[in-house]
Amino acid sequence: MRSVTQIADEIVAREGGYVNDPDDPGGATNWGVTIGTMRRLGLDLTGDGQVGTADVKALSRAQARDIFVQHYFHRPRIDDLPEAIQPSVFDMYVNAGANAVKILQRLLTDMGQSVTVDGIVGPQTAAAAALAQAQAPNHLRDAYGIARRNYYYSLADRRPASRKYARRRDGGKGGWIRRAEEFISPRYHLTEAEHRARVSAWG
Repeated sequence: MRSVTQIADEIVAREGGYVNDPDDPGGATNWGVTIGTMRRLGLDLTGDGQVGTADVKALSRAQARDIFVQHYFHRPRIDDLPEAIQPSVFDMYVNAGANAVKILQRLLTDMGQSVTVDGIVGPQTAAAAALAQAQAPNHLRDAYGIARRNYYYSLADRRPASRKYARRRDGGKGGWIRRAEEFISPRYHLTEAEHRARVSAWG
C-alpha cells in the first residue's frame, strides 16, 4: 500500500494551486487548503499578524501535504479504518471534511452495521468498517467510491452553483465525478451516456 505521505502528495497534485472561486464556499484555496483551515491553524505565513489571501498564496506544496497528513488523516483517525478505503476516505475528507466519514457511516448502516452517523471515526465505526471489509473484501472500496459519487451528484442537485464541479461545460463528467471514480474499479464507472442522463434535469 502507498504511504500516507504518497497519498497526500497525490491529493495536493489533484487539488492544484491557488484558486478563489466565488462559487466555492471554502473561499481562497491553495493546494486544497482553504483560508478557513489556515485561519483555524493560525498560519500567518507573511507575518503581518493576520491570515489572508496572501498567506494562502504563500502556502507551499510541502506545507499543504503536512497539513493533510496531520489534520485530515491522523487527527480524524482515518488510519483506524481498513487500508483498502483509507485513500478514498482521506481524499474525501480533504474535499468535504466530516461528510467523508458520514458517507462511510451511512454505507455501513445500509450494509446492516449498527453505526451512529456523526462524522467521527470512533471504535464503533472502525469496528464496523473492519467487519464490512472482512465480509466483502473486494467490494467495500468500490461501494464507498460509488456512495461518494452519489453524494457529489446529490449536492449538485441541491446547489446549482456547485453543478460546474460535477458537469463540464460540454456536459461531460466534472472534476468531482472524475475524482470519485479514481477510487472506483473501472467496471463501475458511469458511461458518458449514463452521466449525461443523471444530470439531464439540471438543464
